[in-house]
Amino acid sequence: MYISEQLLNPDERRLRLSAQLGVEHVVLDNRGTELVSASGGASAWDSARLGQYRRWVEGFGLKLDVFALDVGSILLDSMVDLAGARKQRAVLADNIRKAADAGIDCLKYNVQMVGITRTALKPGRGGAMNSGFTLADYSPQDDDRHSYWGVGYPGSQATPDSLPPDAEDAASVREAAALCGQRVARDVPAVSEKAGWDAIEFLVEGLVPAAEQAGVRLACHPHDPAYPPGGLNGIEHVVGSADGLRRFLALSPSRSHGLNFCQGTVAEMFTDPGKAMIPVIEEFAATGRIYMVHFRNIRGGYLDFQEVFPDEGDVDMLEAIKAYQRGGYAGPLCPDHVPVSELDTGRERFMSFALGYTRGLLQAAGIRPSRP
Repeated sequence: MYISEQLLNPDERRLRLSAQLGVEHVVLDNRGTELVSASGGASAWDSARLGQYRRWVEGFGLKLDVFALDVGSILLDSMVDLAGARKQRAVLADNIRKAADAGIDCLKYNVQMVGITRTALKPGRGGAMNSGFTLADYSPQDDDRHSYWGVGYPGSQATPDSLPPDAEDAASVREAAALCGQRVARDVPAVSEKAGWDAIEFLVEGLVPAAEQAGVRLACHPHDPAYPPGGLNGIEHVVGSADGLRRFLALSPSRSHGLNFCQGTVAEMFTDPGKAMIPVIEEFAATGRIYMVHFRNIRGGYLDFQEVFPDEGDVDMLEAIKAYQRGGYAGPLCPDHVPVSELDTGRERFMSFALGYTRGLLQAAGIRPSRP
C-alpha cells in the first residue's frame, strides 16, 4: 500500500506540489475537459493525445495509476433510450481500448445517477465545515445547495454565507452535474431496485469484455450515500450497502471487474461504522478486486453522518490499514472529501494533512515507501 492523490485536471504547479509531498502515484479525473469529455458524457478519446498526457504527468516523477472513465448519463439513458445507450456503451468500450494503448491499465467510474446527496455543512474543528447528510433534514433546496455535483467537491466551497444567490448556485451545480450525467433526483423518473440493477448490468456486460481484452481493470465507486429502503425521491441506491457491493462483484468473475473502494462511502452504510468497517474492509480486500481506496473517515453512520478529517472519525484508521494488509490489498490510498474552509479554499493544506497522516499510519503498520 502507498499514499496517492486523486487530482482534478491538475496543472504543472499542482503536480509539482504532489511530488514535493512525497506522492509517487496519482489518480486523475479530467471529466468535463477537452482531453476526454468537454461536452460531457461518453465522448471518443484520442489514444495518442491521452498517451502524451500520461507521459507529461509522469515527467513529474508520478505514476498515473488510475484514470477516470466518464460514463455520462448512460445508466439513466439505458432506461429510456436503449439504442442510444448502446451507442454510448460502444464508445466507452473503445475508450477502454484507447486507454490501454495510451499505457493506462486501470480506469475508475461511478454509477451515480444523481448528485452525491448532502444536506448541510456542519461546524467542524477550528471553524472548518464538514459536509454531511441527515435524512431527517432533507429538502430539495439543501440538495441543490450542498450535494456534490459533477467532478469533485460540494458546490459549497467555504461556508453557506459565502455562496452566490440560490438561483445562480442551482444553475451552476446543475451545469456541472450535466457534464457528468448526473441529475437532480426529483427531475428523473423513478429508479426502482430492479431498474437500478438492470442499468448497472447493462453497463458491466458491455464494458468488462473490452477491459479483459485490453488488460484494463475497472474500478467502480459505490453509491454515495446509502439511501433508505424505497430510496430517496424515487431513486434506489442499489450499490449502497455491503450486500449491494457483493452483488455488484458477482455480476462478473473477471479480474477486470472491481472496486474503487470508498471507505467513507462504505462506512455510511452502517449504523455503527466503527464496529462494522474493519471486518468489511478485510472481506473485500481479500477478494483481490479492490483497485484503489478512497481513504477517508466519517462521524456518525447510516442516514446521519458528516465527513471529517481522517484522524477524528469513528473508524480507527490504523486498524483499517491493518485490515487491508490482512486482506492482501497493496494498492493506492487516496485521501478524499476533507472538510471545507475559507482558509484553505483549494483544500491543498487539508489534503496535505491527510496525506501525511496516511503516510504515518502506513509507517506505523510497518509499510514503507518504495524509495526515500
